[in-house]
Amino acid sequence: MAATPSIFNYGEDHLTAGIALSIAKGNTKGILSKNAREAVNKSADAVKVIADGEQAVYGINTGFGPLCTTQISKAETNTLQKNLLMSHAVGLGEPIRDEIAKLMMILKVHALAKGFSGVKEETIDRIIFHIDNNIIPLVPEQGSVGASGDLAPLSHLFLPLIGLGKVKVNGSFIDTGQWLEKEGIKQLDLGAKEGLGLINGTQFIAAHAIKIVEQLQNVLVHADISGAMMIEGLLASVKPFSPELHQIRAYKGNGHVAAFISNLLDGSEVVHSHASCARVQDPYSLRCMPQVHGASRNAWLHVKEMLEIEINSVTDNPIVFSSDHTISGGNFHGQPMALPIDYACLAAAEIGSISDRRIYLSLEGDTPGVPKLLLSETGTNSGFMIPQYTTAALASENKGLCFPASADSIPTSLGQEDHVSMGSIGGRKALKVVENVEKIIGVEIFCAAQALDFHRPLKSSKIMASIHDHVRTKIAHITKDGVMNEIMETAIEMVKNKELIDVARAAAKKYSISLETEFSSEFDLY
Repeated sequence: MAATPSIFNYGEDHLTAGIALSIAKGNTKGILSKNAREAVNKSADAVKVIADGEQAVYGINTGFGPLCTTQISKAETNTLQKNLLMSHAVGLGEPIRDEIAKLMMILKVHALAKGFSGVKEETIDRIIFHIDNNIIPLVPEQGSVGASGDLAPLSHLFLPLIGLGKVKVNGSFIDTGQWLEKEGIKQLDLGAKEGLGLINGTQFIAAHAIKIVEQLQNVLVHADISGAMMIEGLLASVKPFSPELHQIRAYKGNGHVAAFISNLLDGSEVVHSHASCARVQDPYSLRCMPQVHGASRNAWLHVKEMLEIEINSVTDNPIVFSSDHTISGGNFHGQPMALPIDYACLAAAEIGSISDRRIYLSLEGDTPGVPKLLLSETGTNSGFMIPQYTTAALASENKGLCFPASADSIPTSLGQEDHVSMGSIGGRKALKVVENVEKIIGVEIFCAAQALDFHRPLKSSKIMASIHDHVRTKIAHITKDGVMNEIMETAIEMVKNKELIDVARAAAKKYSISLETEFSSEFDLY
């Protein structure tokens, strides 16, 4: 894993999903350097020259969208920017997570600090103040079509700059005006182009994509871990993970999964105990993990690559190169991220689907020594039958959520914005799919640990034994029916908290075993 920087220079350094998350968590401090401030001031000065001039330039001294031909007087310029934030703050629904709102601010500062947006230094400093002090604006989750930027959510995000909206302080939302008065802070007066520079952009889509990349990465690693435990528990063959097989179909994801699972299982007595068995091959959910898990990892690589371009880009409009060179283009359009987000959504759902299949296999009772429904005494006990109902329901729910949001477009802005990306919707539902898969993987770990118990006294590999032991510190072997959902939630929390990854790394270090593959660095967040 690459080292996390302690300082990040907005507008200059290369931002990654991992660094953005580190800033949001307070582990990295984002700053505006002298060079970035000079670029910001130069751009703001160029906007002032345009605003004081007679030539109509979109978004600086004209109206917006279908009102782009209406020229605005110098006296009305500031009023226009304030009205823009107020009129576009039309979001509905529950507030987005604090972390996503904070990521939106981080991404917006990074874009503005590149010096092509005309937003003043004072305004950017105020946003950085919000980031550094965890003053989180209330941003409703619905209302963006991902076209002319994420207009509605970004408007809500920046209402507090002009004294409006709500902010979360010490865990509770309060009116911004109340917070400003208490702290003795004045609201900002936005200048020409500032309102448009703030609300044009893809930061809502990109912030969701960062969380998708983070959480899907965690799901992918845990899917390999739970899959490896199922290989032991169901006495599956490790031959399909042989490196020579994947060298002749050289996808990075496939090769990484095969090597990683092989490393996890290295030295397992359970695996070697049936090396000469009569079984010719295993079902696909066991045998084809490198191909299925690997394909989802390839999709993860793609969305990560696209995301890094996006979060290091300028996505507002118009772009100010100088006082006599502005371009009204379409950098705000969400399509470049909408498509890979939909791809990532499908990739996540497939991990849940194949995990559910392995759970089902573990219940069939076809593995020597492993009883039907994973319980020695059934009849009066249903065993692990019903947890699979839940994973089946989650996998089915994911199928419905996999319809690509980017396949839809509804014209807005009186036809000026006649093709929109819906990437904001794609981001929200992809994150929901990933969270559903976290639950499925948690249940698989619960079932796999139970299956593995029946092969004792044979020993697992050192790493898998450490993982299994950790699971058993929180979840006991099941011998009779009980209330399962709390146990399932415990397993799911282990996935969400990345506990099993930490256990695997600690065991690898303790026993001098390498978990790295030739592709490990590419699957890093940083």
